[in-house]
Amino acid sequence: MKAVQVIPNKIFTLTSIILQLNRWRLLGKKIVFTNGVFDILHQGHIASLSEAASYGHILIVGVNADASVKRLKGETRPINGEQSRALLLASLVMIDAVLIFEEDTPLHLITNILPDVLVKGGDYTVEQIVGAKEVIANGGEVKIAPIVEGFSTTRIIEKMRK
Repeated sequence: MKAVQVIPNKIFTLTSIILQLNRWRLLGKKIVFTNGVFDILHQGHIASLSEAASYGHILIVGVNADASVKRLKGETRPINGEQSRALLLASLVMIDAVLIFEEDTPLHLITNILPDVLVKGGDYTVEQIVGAKEVIANGGEVKIAPIVEGFSTTRIIEKMRK
């Protein structure tokens, strides 16, 4: 029997993740952080999350809250609500913790978590990544996970509307 009852326990608040981070750090775990909307989970998401997970022992994922997604992507988004998106991510084996954040960027999460590795998917430069300078100043590193071409939530939504 699978232990599916642990899935909701992988969704944290900022306060509860700080306590858990202390435990993981005492055990010498390398902490990785990434973030995104993850509105309709697809192969590109799985690839970038798997890449992020490969950089350390613990993968923490920040998920934009619904209000944040609306501000960033428009009134028709998100398709799936924040609790649904968080639960789907928490069910993935490579993810250890999920946090929902209200702000448009995860800077507040990043400065509180101060991961060993900050990962962003896409064609960013390190200078463009929110929280990069704070992570580097703390002795961490920043990685850019390559985008898997042909997969995007926007394209999926457009295809469904046709």
